[in-house]
Amino acid sequence: MVSGDGPAHVWVGHRGRVHPHTGCQCVTHYFRGASAFGVVDVVTALLHLHRCEGDESFFASLESAMRLRLVGAAERRRIRTAPPAYARWLVDFARTDADSGLESLLRLRLHLLGISLECQVVIDGVGKVDFVIGGRLIIEVDGKENHDGPTKRHKDLTRDAAASARGYESLRFDYSQVIHRWETVQPAVLAALARIPT
Repeated sequence: MVSGDGPAHVWVGHRGRVHPHTGCQCVTHYFRGASAFGVVDVVTALLHLHRCEGDESFFASLESAMRLRLVGAAERRRIRTAPPAYARWLVDFARTDADSGLESLLRLRLHLLGISLECQVVIDGVGKVDFVIGGRLIIEVDGKENHDGPTKRHKDLTRDAAASARGYESLRFDYSQVIHRWETVQPAVLAALARIPT
């Protein structure tokens, strides 16, 4: 496994030996089962990912694998039994409708704040939006590949205007905000929710 631009991760098995070698900065994983050369299956990769990078990376990757149909019901049961008990709820909470890891991450973080979201909601005159909270707040998570450039930006602004005309407030966050500036996302969502009449 390779984590972003960091060092390679190598599974050496629970009794594996590690021999220092010049210039290598790989991260070794001691894990049950017999390690093998080459690429591991998706379930094994996800289990290693959870041990190495934690809940958020695991959850976003699990939802992506489920959406791509790389993880079915049998694999999901296998995954659920492997992490520590405290993390098993993540497998139960995972869904197949997230269009990106950013959406998965945002839904997970807001859930931990006690906020429930409707996902992939179709609104007449607007189209499909990523999330709706409280029946009135639209949240869109914009990855660069889907929302970059003047034409796509114009389409987003047109959709936001159409949503506003129908009584919705729209919040739009990009990759950098969700991943690196969450401290700007959370208060914006909470303040918008406070403005929604109950």
